[in-house]
Formats: sequence, C-alpha cells, structure tokens
Amino acid sequence: MEKIGIIDLGSNSARLVIVNLFQDGYYMVEDELKESVRLGHDMDRDGFLKPQRVAETIKTLKMFKRLCDASGVTRIIAVATAAVRRAKNQRFFLDGIQATCGIRVSVLSEEEEATLVYRGVINSMDIPKGIILEIGGGSTKIVYYNRRTILNYATLPFGAVTLTDLFNDDGVSPKEQTAKIEEFFTEQFKKIEWLSEIDVDIQMIGVGGSFRSLYKMNKLVRKYPLNTVHNYSFTVEDFTAVYEMVRVLDVEKRKRIRGLSPERADIMPAAMAIIKSFTNYLHIDSFVTGGCGLREGIMINQALPITVERPLSDVMGYSLNTLVKYYGCDEKHVEHVVRLSVQLFKQLRVLHKFPRTFLKVLKIAASLHDCGMRVRYYNHQKHSRYIVLNASIYGATHREIVLAAFVAGCHRKEDITPAEWSQFKDIISDEDLDIVKKLGVLLRIAESLDRSGMGVVTGINCDVLGDSVIMKTEITGDAALEIRQAMLAGGEFKRSFKKNLEIL
Repeated sequence: MEKIGIIDLGSNSARLVIVNLFQDGYYMVEDELKESVRLGHDMDRDGFLKPQRVAETIKTLKMFKRLCDASGVTRIIAVATAAVRRAKNQRFFLDGIQATCGIRVSVLSEEEEATLVYRGVINSMDIPKGIILEIGGGSTKIVYYNRRTILNYATLPFGAVTLTDLFNDDGVSPKEQTAKIEEFFTEQFKKIEWLSEIDVDIQMIGVGGSFRSLYKMNKLVRKYPLNTVHNYSFTVEDFTAVYEMVRVLDVEKRKRIRGLSPERADIMPAAMAIIKSFTNYLHIDSFVTGGCGLREGIMINQALPITVERPLSDVMGYSLNTLVKYYGCDEKHVEHVVRLSVQLFKQLRVLHKFPRTFLKVLKIAASLHDCGMRVRYYNHQKHSRYIVLNASIYGATHREIVLAAFVAGCHRKEDITPAEWSQFKDIISDEDLDIVKKLGVLLRIAESLDRSGMGVVTGINCDVLGDSVIMKTEITGDAALEIRQAMLAGGEFKRSFKKNLEIL
C-alpha cells in the first residue's frame, strides 16, 4: 500500500486529500484538509497574484506538508488551476512554494483540468451521456461527453471569485448584481458554438464547492435524510427557490444561512447565477450533483493507471469491490452470495415480476451484507444497513442505495421498524417495502446457501409447482448446514411470495 497526498490549489480554496492506494488498483481517502485562500481575489485588476494571498497560500501549504509528513505520505501530487495558470507572476509564486514548502506544483492546462474533472465524474457515475458544469473560483468548465468519450469542452475565464469581484458595486443591490451576472454569462455561452447543439434531454452534472453548498442548503430545507452529496438530484424549480432566497440577502445575512459556509457566503450568489444562466440557456429542468471531480480524477488515475486511457467499464462494481476490501469482508463468500442472489432473482422473476433495475439493488446488498461485522458480529445486519447508507457507493442512485441498505439489513431476519422506514419517505415509498422484503428473503437464502463459506452449493435451479417453489441445489460436498440454514427462511419466503419453500 502507498499513501499519497493530493493538493488542489484553486482560485478560492486549497485542499489536501490523503489517499491510500492499494496494490490491486483500489483507493480510499484517509484524511482531508481545506483552507480558503482566495488566491484569485483582486487578480483581474492587473493579472498578478497579490502578496497577501501568496503569503496565506504558502502558510497553508506548509501546514499541508506537516500533515503529510505526520501521516506517512510518501508522495505529494500538487496541481494549480485557473488563478495560477493566468498569473503574470506565476514563476515567482511556484519557485517560492518549492523553496519554502518543498512542494513542486504543476500548473494544469485548460485541457488537462477539464479531462481530470471528466475522469472524476465518468468513473463515479453511471451516466454514459452528460454535460458537466464545474464552477471554480477563477474559471468555469463545461465538458460534454457521450459514450464515455469527451466530445467537446470549454473553459470560461470567470468563476465565483472573479465574478464577485467584477460585479461588486456598492450602489447595486445583490439581486441586481446576480441579474447582471446571468446576462453576462448567457453572452459567454453564446460564444461556444457547440453548446447550442446539445440535446435538450441531456443529463447535467454539477461539480465543485458551490454545488456541494447548494446541496447542503437544500438538504436542510427538505430535511433530506441521506447525507450524500454525490448523485443528489435537483429540479431547477427547487434550485430556483434556493437561489431566489440567497440572491436578495446581503453578505452578513447569507453567513447565517444553515448549510452555507461563511467563507463561501460572499461568492455563492455569483456561482448560483452561473447555474441559473446555464440551465436557462440549455432548457435544463433538472440536474445532479457530482461529489467527484478533479481530485478524484487524479486518485483513480493513480490507483488504476489504465483509466488514463479508458474509463471504468463497471463503476458500481469497482466501488463495491473497494468497500468489500476496505471492510475486510470475505471476498470469496461475497462473490458466491452475489452469484447465488442473481440466480434466485432471475429464476423467480415469474413470482416477483421486478424489472432488471432491481437486480442492481440486490447486487449492492449482497456485496455489502457482511460489512457490518467490522463493527460487531451480533446484529451485524443493522450495522451493514448503516454502512450502505453512508458509504461512497458510486454508480447508484440515492433510491437504489436506500433500498439496498434495507435489503442488506434483512439478510438475517426481516427487521424493519415503521420509524426506520418512514425516515426515508422522501426517497422511497410504502410500496417499496414489499420489494425490500422480497429481495431481502432472496439474499437471506443465498447467504445461507454459503453458510460455511466453502462454496459447496455451486448453483440453484428453481421450479414453481402449484403452491410451492422447489429449489434444487448443485453441490460439491456436504451441504446439510447450508440447506438447513436456508430453510429457516421458509416462513418469510411464504409471507413474501405466497409459496411454500422446499430446498433439495
């Protein structure tokens, strides 16, 4: 295992992420530190990074270096984006960092930055065709891709910090300032010829700190139960409601908004004006937030270098395998349970009649059903449910994650209280409870059929005969334990499927 530090030096903030790289091509974030340095502030006046901002940035990087040394980091990858890219005193700044901090910073070109943002998105979301809007402090990136290939990209030299500086006018109300930014950015979009040719039904993905702040604010307004920014879905109507609330307030009042960081309060209206302009220009009615961007693009490239050439073919599978390894699950047992679960789902489709999309839910639950044992063996299904709800599972929607969490929580016994279920009423419905119970009993049977972890039950053939389901097992040894354990699910099976269960 190798431990690396990734430093992202942006126009608004500096971030350090400490990452463990495992030998078999997986990675896991261990620590993170963020500081608001405002490196791009007041830069548009003359093109120079200001001495105060430079000093603050170097102070921050020294702190980052100390944490890296204390954490056993063996390699630091530091990159800088828009502000440093455009700075006239770039060389002086970079040499100063090298001399005082011992950190070599690479300045990303517009293409390199857009590509890394794309890689962070495409390797963490199951969206084969989309348009990415990434709002930074000093620039705004737009990346259009289809069939997991970048078709076009554009970088506009204006971000949340630079726009706030540019349109700062004491004689103009906050609402009027955002209106001017909307108008200004619409004109910028018109200059991008390929943008007007985008399909109206394109999926928009929002990336960057402003989108994360937007999620936090809306989460509190909605009392949204899942604490996961990645793949959070917004309607433009919901976004507009938050935007209209924020844009009329002065900075001091915005600092008191729950979910909005005080350090971002002054630049948030400008960022939201960009989003409003973009959704209006492309006639977009909804978008999702991406929790992965440039830094995650670097991480995946470091952990799995092949992703420099082509993205992951199975985003969710890679994500689940990472978690299985991280939580120390028995990988052979997990693989076996997933395979048996899939067989049961397909062979009993005549009974449950679920579309193929629910197979995704079952795979998540089957992969992580035992991860709760990292907390405690007893009632580990409850801990597994919690972990599924809070882990970084890429390639799945929030609804799929919540359903999978409850299915994983049923793999030992049907154990869902009304209070636990109603907590997620904004994501799942009462009708979904029947789905969870049916998938849960299938998982319980599959897990029981590998109770010893020896893989003695290699396959299942199911026949539906009258009021019974006959499961014929294919075995390579003594499967008495497995069959006995699976038959204990007979009562739950009959309640869910209205059929008696026989296992041979």
